[in-house]
Amino acid sequence: MVRRIGELAEAARSMGIQVVHATFQTTAHGRSPRSNVPLFAATERHTAEWVAGSAPVQVVSELGIGPDDLVMPRHHGVSPTQGTELLPLLRTIGAETLVVTTGVSLNIAIPSVVVDAVNEGFRVIVPTDAVAGTPLE
Repeated sequence: MVRRIGELAEAARSMGIQVVHATFQTTAHGRSPRSNVPLFAATERHTAEWVAGSAPVQVVSELGIGPDDLVMPRHHGVSPTQGTELLPLLRTIGAETLVVTTGVSLNIAIPSVVVDAVNEGFRVIVPTDAVAGTPLE
């Protein structure tokens, strides 16, 4: 999956399409309001040190970061769109279609992004060979 996402990102860059990396990081000392969701509560001890600049919050090397890519960190929730500036920013730069390729999982974060984006008037594509979920089936 990561290799396919990297290929999609490189293809987008070669066509002048904006690539956005929506990352997650906690606030200092893990104070992000995340314990209200069982997924977050289960992972809280592993993600407490996911602070700005730390290795776990960096875009994975297989995707690379192009000179025009945007890296948009957030500090809450499973969706990089809910309550963030991501969709307004994309609208400002003229985006009409979003290709959503990765997230916590195909059955948690990606549906949230899709619903948020569609509700805001974007067309959304989810390439089935560049996503994953848990459980696998």
